[in-house]
Amino acid sequence: MALETERTIMRPWQPEDAAVLFEWAKDPDVGPRAGWMPHKDEAESAWISANVLNGKECYAVIDREKNIPIGSIELMLKGGRFSDREDECELGYWLAKPYWGKGLMPEAGEQLLRHAFEDLGMRAVWCANFIENSQSARVQEKLGFVYVRTMENVEMPMIHAFKTDIVRILTKEKWLEDHSR
Repeated sequence: MALETERTIMRPWQPEDAAVLFEWAKDPDVGPRAGWMPHKDEAESAWISANVLNGKECYAVIDREKNIPIGSIELMLKGGRFSDREDECELGYWLAKPYWGKGLMPEAGEQLLRHAFEDLGMRAVWCANFIENSQSARVQEKLGFVYVRTMENVEMPMIHAFKTDIVRILTKEKWLEDHSR
């Protein structure tokens, strides 16, 4: 299944995406902001695309113009880290550095939220960012997420660190209200 926006297509990751995934994921400014270490080589990226970026609702974000993956976006079902409800999920995403600040992630996120609420029947979507990741916070604000809590000293084993997480939620009710205007 593919989801489309004006500038992006979201589709499952494919084995042939490994080379371009490595190009973006080796950047030390990308992964640690999302809780993972930069990729070491293309083989690692191939393994990650096959074994990590393979969730039922995980999508490569494709630049329509260049027809290449430029990031990833996912709905982690069954509440993700913040809930155990079947009708709640967690939104996660990352974007290649050359594409930062162009409004692409809010655009893709809006379509994925529509999918979550209208197609998957979610009643709420959770999202979080490390306190120092103001760009991710801004994406969440643009999408309508509302602050819930701050979690101190959250262990992030993939980057061998403890971080402060800012947790937000978007309910279907608020999403519908925001989209009725």
